[in-house]
Amino acid sequence: MNARQLLQYRLYNQQLSKSRFKNAGELVSYMGAIQAQDYAGAKWALGLRLNNATDSKLEKQINAGEVLRTHVLRPTWHFVNPADIRWMIELTAPRLNQQSAGRNRQLKLDAKTFAKSNDILAKALQGGKQLTRTEIAAILEQGGIATDTQRLIHLLFTAELDCVITSGARQGKQFTYASFDERAPNAKSLPRDESIARLALTYFNSRGPATLHDFVWWSGLTVADAKTGLEEIKEKLTNISLDNQTYYLPQHLPDTKLPAPISCLLPPFDEYTIAYKDRSAAINTKHAEQGGYLIFDPAIMLGGSIAGNWKRSIGTKNITVNLNPFDVLKPAQQAAVDKSLKHYAKFMGMGVEVR
Repeated sequence: MNARQLLQYRLYNQQLSKSRFKNAGELVSYMGAIQAQDYAGAKWALGLRLNNATDSKLEKQINAGEVLRTHVLRPTWHFVNPADIRWMIELTAPRLNQQSAGRNRQLKLDAKTFAKSNDILAKALQGGKQLTRTEIAAILEQGGIATDTQRLIHLLFTAELDCVITSGARQGKQFTYASFDERAPNAKSLPRDESIARLALTYFNSRGPATLHDFVWWSGLTVADAKTGLEEIKEKLTNISLDNQTYYLPQHLPDTKLPAPISCLLPPFDEYTIAYKDRSAAINTKHAEQGGYLIFDPAIMLGGSIAGNWKRSIGTKNITVNLNPFDVLKPAQQAAVDKSLKHYAKFMGMGVEVR
């Protein structure tokens, strides 16, 4: 396998060259978790990997709780399937709590305060209530818990990791929180070793070919835990060597030629780039500085490689898209980008003007 084939397999396993899913919940379960701090971009990340998805359809599915948005893995927002949310949080929460312990002490937040806050939140959200941050802050203040100087953020973060709260439906453009137990009634715990193995298998099946250290980065687990998980599932994977690196990927890959490399307008923090510690395969060395930064910004992807950036500005009827490719696009490349623009316009249900 060469570098080009590696990218083709990643495109295939990440559902970018050919999607097998129509439902957001099934896709997120397959992917394990999809980074989602940029909410609009994260919906587009789902749309890129689903058949006939639109922004409005996904908004309804997320509001209905088919996909939940919470802090898990590395301490940032992710979309997670409700059935997987408990075991995944219970696996990663100890390290996340450890990482925030110092700041909690600075904010004078201790176990007693968190327990009191969790109790207030659980009672306030009973019976299907869904509250905004402003509403929650007022309730906590009434209960004698100060929410200034970033305390509210840490109180909510801890309540998520304690499986007390999770995401509710949006109220206009306002995000809400809901009862974890009511929003994810079928979420189950798993033994820790089983959780590590399950997370590892999910990662390599959906993002392979990838290395052990890619998995460590994505999962937030220790190297020791990641090695344990990989050893447990090695017989379910195959591996290849490329440039003195060992890459793991699913055993069962398409027998026929992989779909031709495609173009995508990737959102910021897309799993195609953010899920790997080593992103050099997707970034040409002559664009290393620009491409390395673009993992955090919307990126033009051509044939598996990062080829530029793009930005959008939403008007009342149309979206203005600014395209900034690294190099002058060849006719075939321009045609592929034009097709991606049409896909994005269809997803958003709006016209697109290009600059």
